[in-house]
Amino acid sequence: VLGVFGCFCSYLENNMDRFEALNTFIVIVQCGGISAAADRLNIAKSAVSRRLHDLELRLGARLLNRTTRSQSLTPAGQALFERAQAVLADLDEAEAAVSCEQQVLYGTLRVAAPLSFGVMHLAPLTAEFLLAHPDLQLDLDVNDRQVDVVHEGFDMAIRIGELPDSSLIARRLTTIDFVCAASPEYLRRRGTPRHPDELSGHDSVQYSLVRRSRAWRFRGPDGREVTPEARCRVRVSNGEFMLTAAQRGLGVVVQPRFIAYQALRDGSLVEILNDFSLGEVGLYAVFPPGRYLSHRVRTFADFLGRRFRQQLPWVTAS
Repeated sequence: VLGVFGCFCSYLENNMDRFEALNTFIVIVQCGGISAAADRLNIAKSAVSRRLHDLELRLGARLLNRTTRSQSLTPAGQALFERAQAVLADLDEAEAAVSCEQQVLYGTLRVAAPLSFGVMHLAPLTAEFLLAHPDLQLDLDVNDRQVDVVHEGFDMAIRIGELPDSSLIARRLTTIDFVCAASPEYLRRRGTPRHPDELSGHDSVQYSLVRRSRAWRFRGPDGREVTPEARCRVRVSNGEFMLTAAQRGLGVVVQPRFIAYQALRDGSLVEILNDFSLGEVGLYAVFPPGRYLSHRVRTFADFLGRRFRQQLPWVTAS
């Protein structure tokens, strides 16, 4: 395996154009296949296959075990994948060292973010950032699944909640609080609960991507924790769908304020149980471990941190 990598470094020194083959190999692994890699690179599938074939031929080793249904890295391929990412990161930093002096950002920034937060709050900020840096491209994945930042090749991911122990580097951007609410029509029909224990007699709209999503955790003024269970009418994996369901009177909902704030302001939802806290969680930028962050990633993270320190739309907007 080490011999394969040594041969690879040697031929790279002789022909820098072969970085293209290296980058293609990395993208194939990250995307999980040649077709998906071709889509990301915006080139023909045959070109991707040819680059991989040429790379394996030059190294004298198979890098991927491929079938019609799946692919997996060989031991040589695994070693090359891990080290090749570091090689390209070093090249990126060398170029960034020059561009940093000129305050020029270029290349592609790959970011993952939760769907509702991405659409509602990250979209306007990324537009502002890209307009200020015309040579930069953004590849943004808005999805409520938790991506694998390292193996899927993301430069940064936005995450909400308490982070599990991991090797990822994390930077806290701001704090997210939660509200309990229902539509005026629902409260007229079913009554307004004055204590979390009364929620056991109510319908609810719940988030399906949180473990034990039915156990809402309220903390009262006396510090006592209450975890009522309401009858679940709707269980769904998207916050905006939950918002609409609650606005239409299907039940009580617990949501991050950044989703519910406009509905609370226009009166289509009414906040209830205000004397009880639902706690707070962090909004984080997380980064792959093991290498220095590129200039464009650090600049984008700094930009988001400044914006969230200056103004939280769900708190300060009128």
